[in-house]
Amino acid sequence: MTEEMINASGAADANGYRCGFVAIVGQPNVGKSTMMNHLIGQKLSITSRKAQTTRHRITGVLTSETAQFVFVDTPGFQTKYRNALNQAMNRSVTTTLADVDAILFVVEAGRFGPADEAVLKLLPRDRPVILVINKVDLLDNVGTMLPFIEKVSGQFNFAAIVPISAQKSQKLDVLLEAVEPLLPESVPLFAPDHLTDRNERFLASEIIREKIFRMMGEELPYVMAVEIEKFEEETMANGKELRRIYAAILVERENQKAILIGKKGEKLKKIATDARIDMETMFDAKVFLEVFVKVKSGWADDTRLIRQFGYE
Repeated sequence: MTEEMINASGAADANGYRCGFVAIVGQPNVGKSTMMNHLIGQKLSITSRKAQTTRHRITGVLTSETAQFVFVDTPGFQTKYRNALNQAMNRSVTTTLADVDAILFVVEAGRFGPADEAVLKLLPRDRPVILVINKVDLLDNVGTMLPFIEKVSGQFNFAAIVPISAQKSQKLDVLLEAVEPLLPESVPLFAPDHLTDRNERFLASEIIREKIFRMMGEELPYVMAVEIEKFEEETMANGKELRRIYAAILVERENQKAILIGKKGEKLKKIATDARIDMETMFDAKVFLEVFVKVKSGWADDTRLIRQFGYE
């Protein structure tokens, strides 16, 4: 059955099957992307210890015998930087919340501060919201969990509260059981083997961004983007698929370019090698990847470039 046939079937033929959109929201670095990746069973959203790694709305699809969950991983709501890039990211969050059937509000176990409260205030009152308490495996004292739940649950009428460990895939089945009844009855919107609505070109840029985050750590300039300048697909003589990818890393200053390249180009070479290996696994194809660094001052306040990079 094609995707077009699936979409045209209509809810009347659902026979109890459920399908809907589920937003994943929360402040930066609470584990939203890790949770979606483990729910889907494949890395779609990039993760790192550095906050604010997700910049786009990433859609991941999980299909079971009784329901299809279309998860939307949003950027963490950002108040620290006031440039056009972060304004676009914040609009992405609020727009997503208006278009979904259910919301997963993710917080870190034992921690609930002003940044979490700011996200909570954005949540619509006409959508069911599940409080997801992540990283419970890191709690020093499990006896603090009940008072913490009482504190947070007193601030919103949550449809359910589910403690999990996304990193260890603990209680994710319980989370899915809580979400499923909140979805409308509908035939699936995507084919059973469909994992994301993002194309390989986009996924390539996200893989490179993740390797930059992991390689650079605190050295990483916050205002950084990856632009895929050329993405070519071909079949080699042996019948195997090949991707030729040319990617530019955009930074704002010359000294940032030097930091990314590293001594004798070692850092950039490592970033490109690690990204190529992940791409070959994800695309099931041979990948030729060329990565270079460009200086483009003020790009994060250039609304034209922000749209070009897909942030709006």
